[in-house]
Amino acid sequence: MSDLNLAGTGLIEMGHCPIMPSDGLGPDHGTLVLLGPDEPAFWPMFTQTPEYNDGASDPMDRWSRRIIDAIAARAAGAAYYPFGGEPFLPFYTWALRTGHAWASPIGFLVHDKAGLFASYRGAIWVPENWPVVPAIQPCLTCHAPCKTACPVDAFAQGYDVSACKSHLNTPQGASCLSDGCKARRACPVGVDLRLPAQAAFHMEAFR
Repeated sequence: MSDLNLAGTGLIEMGHCPIMPSDGLGPDHGTLVLLGPDEPAFWPMFTQTPEYNDGASDPMDRWSRRIIDAIAARAAGAAYYPFGGEPFLPFYTWALRTGHAWASPIGFLVHDKAGLFASYRGAIWVPENWPVVPAIQPCLTCHAPCKTACPVDAFAQGYDVSACKSHLNTPQGASCLSDGCKARRACPVGVDLRLPAQAAFHMEAFR
């Protein structure tokens, strides 16, 4: 199995899975390697990048393309992203196929190391077939505090996005906006990996 040599990139592997014809990517063999931020070291590094400091829109997406395109080129592979418009690629499905992420009790992906703050900045196709070694699903032994942590009960039936966003625009929603989603923070897996400033960045973009 080849090494993507992610040291110093700010990214780590979040799992990998074999490519399938239904993915519609072109290659009919090889492996998709999913990449996410190396937290908590990621945020201080990202805030020093040109993309974060140039004042233009979508700094994290632009940074992700620059870094992951370079990694893919070194690996003689191809890069794919969960952003950029239609057709949207099935990152949720890919994450499930890695055996390191599952649908949580609130529907969001939960990762064996990152918990409910699982984040995928991109994926790289490599021509080799990497073996998949599944992890143990953390929700199997968890009392699911994520289900009751939301102050507006936005996960009572699916995900009420409108209720969530409306709450963020009230004084009562200040903690969710500055520190991150309370339901995600309730997950005991990966607690304290994501810094509040990074969570606030994502919440502001969501709002």
